Order: sequence, then C-alpha cells, then structure tokens
Amino acid sequence: MIKIISDISEIRRLCDENRLDGKRIGLVPTMGAFHAGHLSLIRRALEKTDFVVVSIYVNPIQFGNNEDLDSYPRNLTADALLAEKHGAHVVFAPNDEIMYPDGYSSYVTVEGLPDVLCGRSRPGHFRGVTTVVSKLFNIIRPHVAVFGQKDAQQLSVIRKMVHDLNMDIDIDAGKIIREPDGLAMSSRNQYLTGEQREQAPVLYKSLLAAKKLIEGGVIGVPEITGEIKSVLDNAFLTEIEYIEIVDVEKMSPIENVSQGALIAIAVWIGETRLIDNIIIDV
Repeated sequence: MIKIISDISEIRRLCDENRLDGKRIGLVPTMGAFHAGHLSLIRRALEKTDFVVVSIYVNPIQFGNNEDLDSYPRNLTADALLAEKHGAHVVFAPNDEIMYPDGYSSYVTVEGLPDVLCGRSRPGHFRGVTTVVSKLFNIIRPHVAVFGQKDAQQLSVIRKMVHDLNMDIDIDAGKIIREPDGLAMSSRNQYLTGEQREQAPVLYKSLLAAKKLIEGGVIGVPEITGEIKSVLDNAFLTEIEYIEIVDVEKMSPIENVSQGALIAIAVWIGETRLIDNIIIDV
C-alpha cells in the first residue's frame, strides 16, 4: 500500500531526495473524502510532475464555529488506496498537533480577495486556507500544486498569495468534474437526502441558463443574475446565498459580462451548502 506519512521531517526528506534526483514535485492538497474530482487532480499532477504528494488534512482553522468540522467525512485508508490507484506516490496526512502545535500564532492573510463571495459569509475561512496551504508549500516545496476550479475563489486567493510572496510554485487548475446530471462533485454531496439530491442539479442548470443568455447576446449582469435566480427559485428546496458575476482574477464585480467573467453561486439545500461556477469565454 502507498506510504502514509504524518511526520514533517520524513515527508520533507523524501521530497528532497526526489528533487535531488531531478524529479519535479507535484502537490495535490485535499481534505480527503475523495471523489472523482480529487482523483482527476491527482492524474493532472502526474501529467505535469514526476513525484506526486497528496496531502489529506481536515484543516480546523478554515471552519467557522457553526460549520461541519466535526462531521466532515474522514476515511484515510480508503482515500490512500484511491490515491495510490490513480498514481500518487505518497500521502502526507498530519494531525492537528503537528500542524498547529501548542503556542502556534502565525497566520497568512490575503487582503481584499477573501472578502467577497464565500468569504462574505465565512469570515476567517480564507485565512485558514492560505495559512495551511502556505505551510504545505513550505513542507513539500512543490514545483506544481493542483487545485480544483470548483473552488474558484480559493484558487484566485492562492494564486494571489503565491504571486505576492514570490513563491516559486506553478498553481494549476483542474476542471470541475460533474455527475451525469450536472451536479458538481463535492465531498459534501453525501449530506444530501434523496429528495435534496434530486433538486441539487438545479445549480448547474441555472448556470447553463445564464450561459445560453450570454450566447444569445445578453451581457447585462442584472438580466443574467435574474435568470439564474428564476431557475433556482423553481427548486423549492433551495435557499440562495449569493449569485455573483465577477472578474475571475480580481473577484471584483463587473457591470457587463466579457471574456474571463466568473459566474459563481452558493446555494443551501436543507443544511448543505453547495457552490458552483462557470467561466464565460465570449
């Protein structure tokens, strides 16, 4: 079975050995509970690097007080087997004491970008993300790190951090992997009841409706967001948290849709918060 390492010195030594052998190091940071989306990121990392590390760590400092830290799905053995099957070379799975020992008080903050979209309702979330990701970068020292496009704001925040702090790491994005009915794959989908799961594809349906409007020549944000809201409102189990159209890099609002616009939504279905997005290329 693939080796699971929790010790920082051990994983750092292994990565250094491979680096000295001339291998490019890839990192796929995850919180586990693997689905096909995670596995596609591992395969993508293998295309770009020679030695792939998959980190599995449910990072407590990116969860809010009323979020699902305690119930977040965990199955390290099953995840490690899947990582191995799809080509990963080693799993790094530290615990809280290793990542945040007694007296820990250092955090990494990106200003501005985290304050919109998901960050508006999840204060402190992105500080937790950038802190743990910067720690993983310092431990693994990858040439390439692969993240999923489904977490579009996270991707932009991490790219900004890497740019601003002069980290010599290529941040690569893997496309959103969807179920046959269009629902973006997520570890949290398993929280949905049967009825809620039937309603969940409405997120992607609403984004496709917006895309169709844009392809028909509509570029005004109010008209497009209104169409998304109309589609979502037809699903009686949904509660809209936000519908936003922003610049994909700056995460700033735009008035008219143009190339590179990100349409992002967050919707509650029962007690489960789901996000989805598409990038418009017009």
